Amino acid sequence: MDYQKFKFDKGKKLQKSRKKQATLTLKQIRMRPLIGTHDFEFKRRSARKFIENGDKVKVTIRFRGRELNRQELGENVLNKLAVELEDIAKMEMKPKMEGRQMVMILMPL
Repeated sequence: MDYQKFKFDKGKKLQKSRKKQATLTLKQIRMRPLIGTHDFEFKRRSARKFIENGDKVKVTIRFRGRELNRQELGENVLNKLAVELEDIAKMEMKPKMEGRQMVMILMPL
């Protein structure tokens, strides 16, 4: 077998395998702990759209000032979102604090 032909076929196989790979992208949604109902619904619809497209969603709650003392408010918002999206997504990472932010990751079922 000719080496050039072998090299060409190997490159084609590699290209074909890359084409079949599914890539998951990570979309981010930012909220506040005292988010309004309309704003929450808007963010929920965005998250649903991202998950239906097959993307993971990182939901971030940003705390400012004295809000940092009331972390349960942020956790309630994240849990509410997870419950409303449980028909199409599961929680990959539970809500946890990272500095001044609380983070949760949802992934499609």
